[in-house]
Amino acid sequence: MDCFQLRKKGANKDPLFLTGVTFPSEYPASPETLVKLTVYDAKDKSQESSCFLGSATFSVGDLLRAKDERLTLNLRSSDGVCAAGTVVVSRLKMGEMEAVDIEHITTDITSHKCPVVCESASHACFNRENTALAGPVFKNPVCKVYRFQTVDNKWMLVREQMEECTLSFSIPKQLLSLYIQEDMSRVQDLRELGELSPHWDNLRKEVMTRYGGIITTYQETLAELDKITGCSFKPSCCKSQKSLEFIPINLHTQRMRVTCPRKTDSSYDIVTVGAPAAHFQGFKCGGLQRLLSRYEAEKKSFSTAYQCIYYSPEHTAKAHEVLSTMNLLHPLITGLAEQLLQAAQEHSSPGLRDSLKNLSDKTEQFVHTLKDELVKNALLALHTARPGYVSKNQKQTLVQGDQHQGHIHQGSDQKQSPSQGLPGHSPATSVTESTAVCNNVEGSQTTMRGEERPLPLKHQDSIPHHNEYDEEEWDRVWASVAKCLNCVIAMVDKLQDEDNSKKEPILEQQLADVITSHNPGDWREQLRPAVTRLKECVMEVVEKAKRAMTFVLLQEAACSIPQGFFLQQRRDVVFSQALAALACGFVMRLYAGMQDKDFLRQLHLVGLVAQFESLLSTYSDEIGMLEDMEVGISDLQKVVFHITEAKTDDLSDLQPLVCGRRDHFTVEVPLPQLVFQTLPDEIKEGKPLRVFPVLFNVGINEQQTIAERFGDISLQERINQKNFEMLEAYYKSLSGKVSVECLPCFQTQTDIKELLETLGQNVVTKKRKNVEILWTAGMICRRLNGIRFTSCKSAKDRTSMSVTLEQCALLRDEHQLSKDFFIRALDCMRSRLTQGDIGQWEDPEAGAITENKPASRHFYPIALLLVSSHLLVVWLILSLVFLLAKYQ
Repeated sequence: MDCFQLRKKGANKDPLFLTGVTFPSEYPASPETLVKLTVYDAKDKSQESSCFLGSATFSVGDLLRAKDERLTLNLRSSDGVCAAGTVVVSRLKMGEMEAVDIEHITTDITSHKCPVVCESASHACFNRENTALAGPVFKNPVCKVYRFQTVDNKWMLVREQMEECTLSFSIPKQLLSLYIQEDMSRVQDLRELGELSPHWDNLRKEVMTRYGGIITTYQETLAELDKITGCSFKPSCCKSQKSLEFIPINLHTQRMRVTCPRKTDSSYDIVTVGAPAAHFQGFKCGGLQRLLSRYEAEKKSFSTAYQCIYYSPEHTAKAHEVLSTMNLLHPLITGLAEQLLQAAQEHSSPGLRDSLKNLSDKTEQFVHTLKDELVKNALLALHTARPGYVSKNQKQTLVQGDQHQGHIHQGSDQKQSPSQGLPGHSPATSVTESTAVCNNVEGSQTTMRGEERPLPLKHQDSIPHHNEYDEEEWDRVWASVAKCLNCVIAMVDKLQDEDNSKKEPILEQQLADVITSHNPGDWREQLRPAVTRLKECVMEVVEKAKRAMTFVLLQEAACSIPQGFFLQQRRDVVFSQALAALACGFVMRLYAGMQDKDFLRQLHLVGLVAQFESLLSTYSDEIGMLEDMEVGISDLQKVVFHITEAKTDDLSDLQPLVCGRRDHFTVEVPLPQLVFQTLPDEIKEGKPLRVFPVLFNVGINEQQTIAERFGDISLQERINQKNFEMLEAYYKSLSGKVSVECLPCFQTQTDIKELLETLGQNVVTKKRKNVEILWTAGMICRRLNGIRFTSCKSAKDRTSMSVTLEQCALLRDEHQLSKDFFIRALDCMRSRLTQGDIGQWEDPEAGAITENKPASRHFYPIALLLVSSHLLVVWLILSLVFLLAKYQ
């Protein structure tokens, strides 16, 4: 579909009116399509009263066949007789800078101007870049085209294009499937722990029941989402709907493309989305940041109640990391071992060298991961939880108690139970013998012989140690992996030396038994025993370490019942919304930068910064939303992207895919074969592409006014300071690997270092509603090739105010938009907003904030308040607060 420019000419009034024609995508235009124009005289725009002037009808074919593709039509009255004027219809192609009729447009006439020249909801109204790439992810575009005057009386063409993103639903659905798989795997791991003492077995059953409840809930949610078809975004009215709680609110992309006569075309992208938050669960007790802090502070008391070992968040994260690394490296080591045998069978020396190098690297990484005290201590804790250990320990304690009664607890009339040294038990607490049997965990309490004293704890966080357990066993187990690898390396070297020298091989003593039983000429058979032994050792290590880390997570889960599971569900919800938005922004930025070699180099060398701009207030429920958003954005640091080659060019094969576990996710972005081949080798080889999320928040509504005058804004200050430091660290890393000349060029020549200094000063400055923080952070993000996001509660009013202001500021600063057109352009871009919303930003160029709400809405009927003197006092205080907020 082409864009059409419609004009109405008059004798003594404003000579130019511009409006647009929309052809829905389900009814595409053709030469036979008829267009009926109806013109009204708007007498009072505020009351939406108008008077019918006339109408005219034409076909698209008539316009295309007309001379200069322009039609002059007579407007007919309702009876079809009286002519009410003329309308000129002309075809406008995107990219054309029309020079005709410019003399009719003057800047001294400001009334009745609407610079929209095209508006459409169809793909065909524009020639979108990378159309082949847009199909699988972006859909239902809405396009608006404007013409604005520059300072030198030239004309720029501005196209606004908003689209929905299919990732709004596809990413959360994939995440739900991964959550279900991970929790089912944890349940299976708990079952495979083997026989445990009654206390630990009861805790295991309770944890498995909790996981089962989460799995059932997620399965029901996934089933509900699978029923939804055709929809590509969640409207704000559904933000508290349980079945849609994993879906981001109002996720859209917006691109502004500017065509100027003296500058190459420029595009500015931004993603708008509602703040990632658990709206269904509510914010009565705060958001994730506050809840997690409170939970960690109370976790030790939970361990006391459940008689568990307390593990710090660092230990728990390490356990997840070990499990994740083992799950990743174990199949890789097995596969590389088979590749080594295959190369040996083919007598391929280069293949042997390459396979051996890869196998050595992965095995060394595997061994390094397991050289951690947490694994050893966890194996000891699991050993103490076995029923056999309980009976043996109890028997030994009783025997030693009879033999050395005089040496233990001198001066005490009571015997201390072994459980008194446990985490969660005070040394002065008397615990019955049955409790000691159930607990099965010993801390600093050890058996004593003669003059020996109890051994102190070697580690913090109540990790147990016991002298009955052979702590060196684990060191020998994982060290055997390294020894087996050395045997494989020695064997490969020997085979290659034999092949090169054609001499009888001289084998080391430890390899003699392996070699003598095989044909010296058969490399595979000679290498197979050493490789098999390596695989067996790796399997043994994996099984032991997996059980140990599963036991750590069992204790962590048992200590967190039930609050920890609720927090995990809330975190899953928030992360799902945040990841859908991030994936949308990454794909949009990748598609736009496919031809930019400097951008692709930056992408694989350093990664991209993703700047989230939040307009939430630090008052009431929005505090909880901001606390949720902070954790959700921070969790995006565990996400990496991979660019892959699509199997086919079918749209279903071009959809991004998510894989991984809660501690590490990978988003695979498939590209068509022809496009994939143009990428740098590092990206084609599967190098992980990192994203650095940063969040800056400045509240702008009347609730923020109350918070700044009478509340607490420390949360906002802490977030801005922390993320400024992260942004500064990213720039230092980027400047060390990528030249500044490779970054985008802008008309405003402010150096990025100066912008960072300005941002740092604004972050620490005590200034109310300091929107300079957001503008400066946005400028830095664009100069760093970053991804821009703007959010508020629902991504509607405040978000649209921010986006339109930013777009007009870019037109002014980068494309010399005339000052006389700034306000007009801003009003035009906000023309779809309801009256009163535009008043949020009183002075668009100065950025001043004001509330456009009637003061009377805060004055409640006094007759109701006079019932109680207390209510009257409250009414007076609230009225004073809102008056101060309004007239600040």
